[in-house]
Amino acid sequence: MGARTPIPPSFRPAYLSLLEEGVLDARAAEAIRHLESCDLCARYCRVNRLEQPERAFCKTGRRAVVDSFGPHFGEEDPLRGWNGSGTIFFSRCNLRCVYCQNWPVSQGGEGREVDAEELASVMLAIQGMGCHNVNLVSPSHVVAQIIEAVAIAARNGLRLPLVYNTGGYDSPEALALLDGIVDIYMPDMKYGDAEIARRLSKVLDYPRINRMALKEMYRQVGDLVLDGNGIALRGLLVRHLVLPGGLAGSEEVLGFIAREISRETYLNIMDQYYPSYIADKYPPLDRRITEDEFRRVLDMAERFGLRRLDKRHARFF
Repeated sequence: MGARTPIPPSFRPAYLSLLEEGVLDARAAEAIRHLESCDLCARYCRVNRLEQPERAFCKTGRRAVVDSFGPHFGEEDPLRGWNGSGTIFFSRCNLRCVYCQNWPVSQGGEGREVDAEELASVMLAIQGMGCHNVNLVSPSHVVAQIIEAVAIAARNGLRLPLVYNTGGYDSPEALALLDGIVDIYMPDMKYGDAEIARRLSKVLDYPRINRMALKEMYRQVGDLVLDGNGIALRGLLVRHLVLPGGLAGSEEVLGFIAREISRETYLNIMDQYYPSYIADKYPPLDRRITEDEFRRVLDMAERFGLRRLDKRHARFF
């Protein structure tokens, strides 16, 4: 399998500083208080999730729900390395994408409730498997539960970088709580047009909120930094899924990254869209993308000076 903890001995994850300063537990307690009138994603339900989780959009209460965890080899090259990215798949989501490929979990809520101690144990188990990072998948609605678990895991020896693997609809309040805890932000940039986002993901004002979130993520962690083996340690990694018929607004998305984030942004332009869930009711989402559609987006990236592209998912490179 390789080294048990395949990270440089000199690497220190961000959350250790907060632990040593004695503020990580306080940050966790503050995050839990936000659940009393929840603003931990950009939907701003303001529901008391401690008492009435069924009224929240995410249908998630005091405990996170985990569907599965373990080494994952389908992630970007700097995350998967040779031992895999240590993914924790959380159930539920703050988006309602009509083409979701993981809809039984994101919409149906498959999984099992875990308390903070058990979630911390999952993180430590991932480290014991030799994974390169702890990859928190669909974390936006469980920010408080994650921070609480990180505080426990860090006291018990967690030393892996944390990856915040999000749909990109994150609130400033949540990102403020995560500042100094997350090492690698990996947001989606799904859409360039708010009306398309409303129709396909049932969400309001996605481009504006998504762009604000990316600016804050970049402020916190900067461009993606790799070790000598090409493994990600800290920084921003952006995903953009190409949709049929140009529905993702790729030109607007890539132009924003180049102009307002950084031309050194590590970018995964993804070609693996296929019709899933109820996509057949929303043409042209009822078909895969064409080679020409994907190549056009690659050409856009080149034109904007975005050359730091992940090639793992690109059939057309």
